[in-house]
Amino acid sequence: MLKHLKKFAKNGASFKDIDKNWLEDFKTYLISEAKSKTNKHLSQNSQSSYFSKVTAALKEAVKEGIIQTNPANQVEGIRSDDPDREFLTLEELQAAAKVECEMPVLKNAFIFSALSGLRWSDIEKLVWSEVQHSEQSGYYIRFRQKKTKGAETLPISEQAFSLLGERRKQDDKVFEGLYYSAWHNLKLREWVMKAGITKHITFHCARHTYATLQITLGTDIYTVSKLLGHRHLKTTEIYAKVIDHKKQEAANKIKLDL
Repeated sequence: MLKHLKKFAKNGASFKDIDKNWLEDFKTYLISEAKSKTNKHLSQNSQSSYFSKVTAALKEAVKEGIIQTNPANQVEGIRSDDPDREFLTLEELQAAAKVECEMPVLKNAFIFSALSGLRWSDIEKLVWSEVQHSEQSGYYIRFRQKKTKGAETLPISEQAFSLLGERRKQDDKVFEGLYYSAWHNLKLREWVMKAGITKHITFHCARHTYATLQITLGTDIYTVSKLLGHRHLKTTEIYAKVIDHKKQEAANKIKLDL
């Protein structure tokens, strides 16, 4: 957001400069001119997120007495769009697990994410000291989320633990040699295609898979929210909407010529 704010306000801006018209112009910039790192127009969700951060800063400025009123109260925000969260069904995940991947560490990490819900960023930095066990709790991971900085204790199944391989030194990475690149994304897609899966799969789809399977198999949404480390329940509710949409699609598949 700060990067785009600097591009928009090339000569800088003070709080006294920011009024309704300034915010409307910044909205127009985000929607029509702002580009991503790949030189594409920003997605609707990015537009919404960046604009919301500006309005949140103004709200904080009122709270701290820097300004008397919040000009953002006069401006309609940018609506976020429900993201298309692709995921694998249980049958597809099973099929993928049975075929070989050119990069075994990538396959193991993906399936581990699908069985635990752990994000890429947390899997990539996972070290052996964070993988723990007790008689009462079984296997679990104690870590700090890279995205939210929140401290988490995440229980994992014995099957998920078995994907980690032989335990090494405490500071060693669990998934040694796991990297993010266009090449690795290509190898990921080639692997799932071997299993007959034609969906556009990225590594983050593993986390989506975990969430949707948990809800599909009857885990209550509050528990799923806690397992995913979400701060707000509404973030998790997106997965319930995805499942409802898939149910509706399935219901509409059966048609008779009457």
